[in-house]
Amino acid sequence: MDPAAMFTDADAAALYDLLNPWDPGRRPGDAFYHGLVMAAGSVLDVGCGTGAMLHHARGEGHAGRLVGLDPDRASLARARRREDVEWVAGTAADAAGQGVVELATMTGHAFQCLVDDDDLRTSLAAVNGALCPGGRFVFETRHPQARAWEEWRPSNATAVIDWSGRELRVCHEVESVADDVVTFTESVLGPGGGVLHVARAVLRFLDPPALDAFLAGAGFTVEARYGDWHRGPVTGESVEIVTVARRDQRAAPSPSTTTATPTAEAPAPAAL
Repeated sequence: MDPAAMFTDADAAALYDLLNPWDPGRRPGDAFYHGLVMAAGSVLDVGCGTGAMLHHARGEGHAGRLVGLDPDRASLARARRREDVEWVAGTAADAAGQGVVELATMTGHAFQCLVDDDDLRTSLAAVNGALCPGGRFVFETRHPQARAWEEWRPSNATAVIDWSGRELRVCHEVESVADDVVTFTESVLGPGGGVLHVARAVLRFLDPPALDAFLAGAGFTVEARYGDWHRGPVTGESVEIVTVARRDQRAAPSPSTTTATPTAEAPAPAAL
């Protein structure tokens, strides 16, 4: 049998959870989002993946409305193991159709999957439309100055023992860097080094001024900007750009008025 046939989309979703366990007690980024989610009466997680953040919030007693939105069917199937959260198949451009919430999030650097200018504008307008007046949109992106892609090479592969006891290796290789867009592949290798799965991803690395221009155009005001998960300022050494944007009190731009054609968000790479 072809080794690749033994590694399904469902396996890829399960591997993501193995490599990225949601743990606010140990991971500062998870703790940052967990506090915001628990303080909000209603939450829309855009690009929710396997739903780990909302699973945890409900398990910790969140009693309000929780909605997870993601285009990846295998990830959503895993998310739906918990039935007391709303799970919706769709991209960020579909956010406005999910009702009105106090908080919208994009975790795991999912925001960087919005590569095209028109897709960015459409998606931001849709997220704005999903928020109540004064509602907040919180997300993080990798700061381009840190040049994270330079570490995405096969020699930096991550080893993991999967659910069946196999030792897998996950490695990345950059195909191209064009302006602020990085294209790369992620490969999952089996115990003998055979390739089980290959995924291609394209991410955009925007600096703070470019981010702010897109946010302002979609009706957001930047309320806070951090360079790390402990709410430190953005500096010349920052690796992350953590943004808290508030929906302006004025009417949100309507996604239906744009000429953009929404594109599907790529699932987050397993080990990044």
